[in-house]
Amino acid sequence: MPSRKQRRRREKLQRHEYEYVIETETGEEVPVESPREAERTKGTAVDGRQKPPNGPVDRRGRTMQPPSWARVFRRAAIFAPIIAVFIYLTLPEERRSLPAVLFNVALLLTFFIPFSYLVDRFMYRMMQRRQERERTERRGAR
Repeated sequence: MPSRKQRRRREKLQRHEYEYVIETETGEEVPVESPREAERTKGTAVDGRQKPPNGPVDRRGRTMQPPSWARVFRRAAIFAPIIAVFIYLTLPEERRSLPAVLFNVALLLTFFIPFSYLVDRFMYRMMQRRQERERTERRGAR
């Protein structure tokens, strides 16, 4: 028959997630909320149930933000210098001037910005539909 220490070790190994526990003087293990657990349960209701997310959730469990032009312009501001360097390096030397590079960057960004917004919108709607479909499947299973 395994000793109490061996039983506790075996129980600890069979837990799905690592738990922080404190052993009391009587030998009882009391779970302690870890910092990661506290962050995860920050959005729980009073009775301990999770609050439903207010938007679609991606595969990582994060709530997806609805598409916004501000986010698209921020992304364009990040990619604009990268595009400029690429254009500068790929243009022939005789056509490499600042106005030519800026014109090409502006031309590419006029396509990049609306396309980026459309992709964000497409992904958001796709995740909304997937979440709605999963909700209806769960309701139908009950």
